[in-house]
Amino acid sequence: MVQAAKELMQRNGCDATAFSDVLKLSDAPRGSVYFHFPGGKAQLVTEAAAAHAHEQVELIDRVAGDVDSAAGLVERYMDLGREGMVASDYTRGCAVAPLVTEGTLRESPEVAETSRRAFSEMVDRLAFHFTAFGVEPTAARVLADAVLAGIEGAMVTSRALRSPAPYDSVRAVLSGYAAAVSPKAARDSQ
Repeated sequence: MVQAAKELMQRNGCDATAFSDVLKLSDAPRGSVYFHFPGGKAQLVTEAAAAHAHEQVELIDRVAGDVDSAAGLVERYMDLGREGMVASDYTRGCAVAPLVTEGTLRESPEVAETSRRAFSEMVDRLAFHFTAFGVEPTAARVLADAVLAGIEGAMVTSRALRSPAPYDSVRAVLSGYAAAVSPKAARDSQ
């Protein structure tokens, strides 16, 4: 049910994600929703957003293991976002963002904390890897913040324009910045 809620939130947002839709997509029996989510919709959306953040952190780790520079991490992470958006026919979004953009935060302090923690975990993981690639910690944090903000913005504008161009633009600018703040040895090998 959490995975189904995550998928629906990515496509439709929180407000448009109903328990009935989650049950239909997950093939779960109606009674199970109240058993597993006694906190109601707020509990379901927070668990779905947390699952999305966890998957993104795992993805960041996998990508970092496959590349050899901060710029490579930026490029591959943006490429994956772009590929996913195109493959979804411009319907895919973030399962965390609706908690913020739809006013869901006002409903519960737990929801607000989940969105803050989810975005923080992704930024922290990106910064960790950028630092491991030799980027100075302050610059690594700036780059990580920019990558997350850039991919979130590209997601929204790409959906609106039905074009992958926003991902390409963010990728070009941020990979250039990543190369500029990377150690000289890493820049020379690119």
